[in-house]
Amino acid sequence: MTRTAPRPTVLISGASIAGPALAFRLNRHGYRVTVVEKAGTIRSGGYPVDVRGTALDVVEEMGLLPRLRDAHIDLRRLTFLHGDGSEVASIHPHAVTGGATGRDLEIRRGDLTDALYTAVRDDVEFLFDDSVDTLDQCGAGVDVTFRGGGSRRFDLVFGADGMHSRTREMLFGPEERFHRYLGHCFAVFPMRNTLGLSHETVMWNTPGRAAALYAVGDEEEVHAFLDFARPTPPHDTFRNPEAQRALITEVFADAGWEVPGILAALHDADEVFFDAVGQIRMPRWSKGRAALLGDAAHAPSFLTGQGTSLALIGAYHLAGALAEGDHVAGFAAYERGTRDFVTLTQDRIGEGGGILFPTTAGALEQRNERLLSLSGR
Repeated sequence: MTRTAPRPTVLISGASIAGPALAFRLNRHGYRVTVVEKAGTIRSGGYPVDVRGTALDVVEEMGLLPRLRDAHIDLRRLTFLHGDGSEVASIHPHAVTGGATGRDLEIRRGDLTDALYTAVRDDVEFLFDDSVDTLDQCGAGVDVTFRGGGSRRFDLVFGADGMHSRTREMLFGPEERFHRYLGHCFAVFPMRNTLGLSHETVMWNTPGRAAALYAVGDEEEVHAFLDFARPTPPHDTFRNPEAQRALITEVFADAGWEVPGILAALHDADEVFFDAVGQIRMPRWSKGRAALLGDAAHAPSFLTGQGTSLALIGAYHLAGALAEGDHVAGFAAYERGTRDFVTLTQDRIGEGGGILFPTTAGALEQRNERLLSLSGR
């Protein structure tokens, strides 16, 4: 009788995008995978995300491309407004993003997470409404205790738990060591589509401030977006929703256009996502038997439009590097195969940010002139 070696066990913290994508491939390579997620279920809804370039090949290899193409939003128009609400220019979004029709997908974040979860849920163990409390690496594995109680040993542990990763903090120390603040804060929340927008974004700007309404279709709700420049991050507001609302209201108190209605919706919204615009830059992404991926390892900021694609590509490279089972060599190969592309993407932040969020009157005037040339006016 032939005895086969037991399947190596891995724990992935985070069930958004990078986590399930890694789980899918590690399962195919013979690993026994557990995913822990602090939310009670896969998160639906959320703002739209882009899947571009090589990331399209990744989701195609997973068999998900037809489903994601069906979910494509097809944003058709991006309209920029002056501070008084008059139009600067109306252009196709790809003129700003650098996207290519037919080679880029824009989909609701929830549609992508649901597709990834559906592809892997029958083959992978999911622990919802729980999270990692402690990690203790020993020679033979990683001992993990869970906040919901209990402990287990895994051969490998992966942090796919986002920009404010708890796994990264446990492995490498406080986020401040790796966070690069980009001078802006933003808030995103749903509100009623009072302007009748469809497949379009309308953005209002004054120096250092922006307000946008994003309509993914002909729906009753739009995504409201507020962004403002600030020299230092408002650390005292990040865990205080009321302080966030108060700060945003103060910043936009004298704003025109539809901003007063957006502020009213902000105070009525059940769920507001507020954060600093920033990046995570680390000298290495692994330590012992644990590694980071996605935003936990290298958040590029939404200004690049590449965070989702980097998460998918990184998961693909990491799983492939571990196919032979040697985590030391695998982690090294993962970094060699991914870091240059990550760094190149992170270094591009100035390109989109200058168009969307000019911080001075001169920069705003230059931006508007560029938009007029792009629109052919």
